[in-house]
Amino acid sequence: MVKTREWVSTLEVWNPHELSVEDRALLAEAHVAASKAYAPYSEFYVGGAVRLADGNIVRGSNQENMAYPSGMCGERVAVFAAGAQHPGVTMMAVAIVSPSEKAISEAFMPCGGCRQVLVEAERRQGSPIRVLLQVRDEEVAISSSAVNLVPFAFEAFGLGGTGTNGREG
Repeated sequence: MVKTREWVSTLEVWNPHELSVEDRALLAEAHVAASKAYAPYSEFYVGGAVRLADGNIVRGSNQENMAYPSGMCGERVAVFAAGAQHPGVTMMAVAIVSPSEKAISEAFMPCGGCRQVLVEAERRQGSPIRVLLQVRDEEVAISSSAVNLVPFAFEAFGLGGTGTNGREG
């Protein structure tokens, strides 16, 4: 019998003015982080901000390096810094933004490596991390979980973790 696998991913798209005060504040922190990015090669500036369960916000920005791929994406810097500086504290949400003119709202998404880092952070803490995505001051795409952003993530089909969006039939 032939089996099929299907992945359904859904993002909510919000007008930024309709977001909660908490989400707008997290996006603002990510924009501050993006202003500190080091991106002389791509000129694609990205900021990330992680809101922790204890109320702390941890920022990160992309840091490029001439010895590609030695740089690091903004959201990964923020997630790793949150894990290093606040071990064991649940990550509730991460905002990822880019003020860059090169960024396109409909296509703005974390790279595959960053998506997998977010999924593993969810798996480790045993709860979802909301992901907010924004280009400049445009609409905000929101995922209720990082797993929602990773088709066929390592744990999506029983390899350990909390992935539930993948279906086998």
